[in-house]
Amino acid sequence: MKKITPKAILVPTVALLVICLVATALLALTNGATKQKTAENAVQKENLSRSLVLSEAKEFSEITQLENGMTYCVGKDGEKNVGYVFTSGAKGYGGTVLVMVGMDTEGVITGIEILSHDETPGLGANSTKPDFKNRFVGKSGTLTVSKTSNDGQDVQAITAATITSKAVVSAVNAATAAFETVKGGASNG
Repeated sequence: MKKITPKAILVPTVALLVICLVATALLALTNGATKQKTAENAVQKENLSRSLVLSEAKEFSEITQLENGMTYCVGKDGEKNVGYVFTSGAKGYGGTVLVMVGMDTEGVITGIEILSHDETPGLGANSTKPDFKNRFVGKSGTLTVSKTSNDGQDVQAITAATITSKAVVSAVNAATAAFETVKGGASNG
């Protein structure tokens, strides 16, 4: 039986500690160097998404936070209010699905964008495709998920991704409820 010396334990332990410290320092430096650019990219993506979901708007008011954590802004064309953009989230299959919803001044959906999700690639991730997002355009009020129909207040679910479909519909319904609150008395920006 071979005798284990303190040196035989100490040398690899110290080497591993040094490697871990260097790797941690490099990760921290990389995070620090990219943090501002990542934040700028997120703001840019949100600005682009606002323009996509409410294309009539030429400019947007400051973002207002609602008590439930949702946010909204008013879309304007000059002095004219052309609609609202709400950001809300709901629990999907893999985590929270964050959705931006554009609505005209009557509460009719003009577009949706999925800002972030952790849904299954090839299934729930299909919520980001135009085919699914366009199912919401022109609808208003409380929506429901249907497996077969795309009529009236129904939004046809993504095949094999009903939980994700329900999450997106839930986020859109939360935005619709917030629209009624905002339109009914809160500042129109």
